[in-house]
Amino acid sequence: MAAIAWEPRKPLSIEKVDVAPPKAHEVRIKVVASGVCHTDWEYLNEAGRGMNLRSFPLVLGHEAAGVVESVGPDVTKFVPGDKVIPLFLPFCEECDQCKCEKTNLCKKNWENTQAGVLADGTSRISCRGQQVYQFLGVSSFCQYTVVPDTSLAKINPKAPLEKVCLLGCSVSTGYGAAVKTGKVEKGSCCAVFGLGAVGLAAVMGCQAAKARRIIAVDINPDKFQKAREFGATECINPRDYGNKPIQDILVEKTNGGVDYALECVGSPVTMSAALESTRDGWGTCVIAGWTETESMSVQVIKILMGRTLKGTYFGGWKSAKDVPQLVEDYMQKKLKLDEFISHNLPLAQINDAFNLLRNGQSIRTVISLENF
Repeated sequence: MAAIAWEPRKPLSIEKVDVAPPKAHEVRIKVVASGVCHTDWEYLNEAGRGMNLRSFPLVLGHEAAGVVESVGPDVTKFVPGDKVIPLFLPFCEECDQCKCEKTNLCKKNWENTQAGVLADGTSRISCRGQQVYQFLGVSSFCQYTVVPDTSLAKINPKAPLEKVCLLGCSVSTGYGAAVKTGKVEKGSCCAVFGLGAVGLAAVMGCQAAKARRIIAVDINPDKFQKAREFGATECINPRDYGNKPIQDILVEKTNGGVDYALECVGSPVTMSAALESTRDGWGTCVIAGWTETESMSVQVIKILMGRTLKGTYFGGWKSAKDVPQLVEDYMQKKLKLDEFISHNLPLAQINDAFNLLRNGQSIRTVISLENF
């Protein structure tokens, strides 16, 4: 069974699907749990607007954990029964990007998976006699899926899959934005824009880096208590200040600007505000929020005055190489995951999960693929 998006801006439909056996360098996994990410919602509802239009019908979902069911020819690193986390970002270990410590942007099968197909140009999922595209090469809103062996991380067999699935996207992205890409320093002052799962993970990362001051910014004050639990030292709702720009508020409150700003909303306006909230000379702004077709406005003087503007994809982690260690950090209680999960729902209620997300009522909903 799978939740299929037959067309943009329509509810998902629970359907019986066929999932073909894996081909060379592919692995078929039984998906146990999948987080519902804002990116899933955006690709469904903002297709052709802030997001590039994907092919439909489509099975969404890209933040998951499961168990290897079978492997295709030439697969050497996985065997049936392995606990795994599928990844939308590959790690082939062979390309220039994988060999370079400066980036995690492996491009193995990149164009194909972005188009919703695997290496041979087809999907392994079909329904009603037609091909169903795989979102980012993953499609975790399906009981079974097939992924490239370069886009899969083998993890601790004792790890609870319904928790560590969050390391497939949100928590890894936000946490890495702070500790990996931003390299937040001890004693620094930080601002995190947006308190969804990515933003809360960024707050957690700032705390792990021992930042002195962590300012959480969101227009939904219901998220402030949770932000404090993750390490925020103060919370700001921009709407409490009328029409005054949030960047001006932060510059005043910090006597010149924050050392690090982490944008976790995906709004070009917020991105510009985040950059402008940083301090002259050494301020760093990291963009973790996602948009594909929009542009942000940058005053050149802001860069000339010594600021650094950086982007991060999957938090800077080299996916299959680094995710197993993040799982270990969770197992050793160095990383929070349970606290992100606000709802647990069966696959049959996937549309309810999207509604919770859209209305700002959830942090992360985890979908069980074993129950309907």
